Amino acid sequence: MTRRSLESLRSQRWYASDDMRGFAHRQRTQQTGLRREEFMGRPVIAVVNTWSDLSPCHSHLRDRAEAVKRGVWQAGGYPVEIPAMSVGEVMVKPTTMLYRNFLAMETEELLRSHPVDGAVLLGGCDKSTPGLLMGAISMDLPVIHCPAGPMANGQWRGQKTGAGTHTKKYWDELRAGNITPADWVDLESRMTRSIGTCNTMGTASTMTSIADAMGLTLPGASSIPAVDSGHVRMASLCGVRAVEMVWEDLRPSRLLSPGSFRNGLVAYMALGGSTNAAVHMIALARRAGVPLTLDDMAATAARIPVLANLFPSGQYLMEDFYFAGGLPALLRKLASELDLSAPTVDGRTIGDVVAGAECWNDDVIRGLDDPVVPLEKGRTLAVLRGNLAPNGAILRSSAASPRFLRHVGPAIVFDGPAAMIEAVNDPSLDVCEDSVLVLRNAGPVGAPGMPEWGNLPIPKKLLEAGVRDMVRICDGRMSGTHYGTCILHVTPEAAIGGPLALLRTGDLVELDVPAGRLDMRVAPEEIERRRAAWTPPPPVHRRSYAALYQQHVSQADEGCDFDFLAAPGPTPEPLIF
Repeated sequence: MTRRSLESLRSQRWYASDDMRGFAHRQRTQQTGLRREEFMGRPVIAVVNTWSDLSPCHSHLRDRAEAVKRGVWQAGGYPVEIPAMSVGEVMVKPTTMLYRNFLAMETEELLRSHPVDGAVLLGGCDKSTPGLLMGAISMDLPVIHCPAGPMANGQWRGQKTGAGTHTKKYWDELRAGNITPADWVDLESRMTRSIGTCNTMGTASTMTSIADAMGLTLPGASSIPAVDSGHVRMASLCGVRAVEMVWEDLRPSRLLSPGSFRNGLVAYMALGGSTNAAVHMIALARRAGVPLTLDDMAATAARIPVLANLFPSGQYLMEDFYFAGGLPALLRKLASELDLSAPTVDGRTIGDVVAGAECWNDDVIRGLDDPVVPLEKGRTLAVLRGNLAPNGAILRSSAASPRFLRHVGPAIVFDGPAAMIEAVNDPSLDVCEDSVLVLRNAGPVGAPGMPEWGNLPIPKKLLEAGVRDMVRICDGRMSGTHYGTCILHVTPEAAIGGPLALLRTGDLVELDVPAGRLDMRVAPEEIERRRAAWTPPPPVHRRSYAALYQQHVSQADEGCDFDFLAAPGPTPEPLIF
């Protein structure tokens, strides 16, 4: 590979000139205490850090940034740490999805507006990986993603407990009266034992694993636990490799191809990954100029069963997955389905990476001949269409109840979460196990931001009777750690006049997952009568970033990106005068 010259690096536009501006840039850098020799003639590597005290998933990234810098210095680069918005789940309201595009914009503009030649992207909690990568793909500088890493295994009273998955499970048991308030308090400190992202196959590990399979992380980096010393060493190596990538001019546009996205899809399905990845992968593909649709995902899901025995589809946690061999071991068992020629940020192909991988626990990482969930019993992603979802809706059927995969039941419709919560706790609610719970106005425009409201709570009186799953429908999302027969991402959403806006309580809803159908049994002429009478809800926001979001966000089947950012193409470099 041809090595770039120092003069060709974009940072030299800031540092190399003999005019007043070049003088000022060198002067201000020395103002920080650096000697001229410490930054002149070196590639500038941005360490884009999403650390925050309010993001426990990222609370160690301040330390990891130092490890990255150590690697950059070692390789002859000049590291500069740049803070970016931390879109940590749980604390950010109404939803981190509202701010994924904000992080993507910030990442792109941070890299463009500063004297940066390459970057290491620090993040891992759900929306941080796609947000960082979307911006980096659009900026198209050499970048490497350094995943935050999953937290340590949790355990409560001898049972493995996974963040998110068991929170929902035990919340239902508390509401049903099967555990005590004291048990609930005890659980708080035992399920999340360390820093790091969720230890289940939720959105965080789904997206970092997809990035790993696409060649955007050091091979296997996605499954290293956050507290493992190997995670620190991986961060340092990211710094080393980032400098080398700058000299090699190894940019996303030279790494990403249809084959890269195919590899990401294969990993996604074999992991039993989060439904949220369906939105993020489309957004990433559009930024990269690679065609990708829900139907492409469904076709991959129809071939690739769930092989990773991880919650919520299986019974292990991410630490177990790491010790079993991590993502390279899984990909080796899927080599026949991969584009083995696809390159990675470490300079090798995926084929080279998986050739040397070993699996140390065949129960945690299964083969195609012994799946965790056979295809006939469920898939990571099922795509549904019909008169309720003309442009598509999705379901993780591998985590759904088999008896509901073909179902007809009366709808109980809620226009917002407050009314829903009040109703499901009301013992007089007219509901049975066959009812279909529906929450609308939770989509990208309606909420706004498409919150994780889709795992609708089971009515309390049904929980007390032993019911733990029902058919539930929402135009919002669901946490990747959750489970159940939850139909999500209904498009078009209700707030812009999608058919979900026309559904009424009492209407029969028909779900046929094998046939890929989601319909309301309402006569076409009645649907049209309701459509003529429908009026759009007033906008929730008239100012702020949220107003911009509502005006420019696309629907879930198009990636929920902004219309003015989604298309690939060059943006002029900043002028320096």
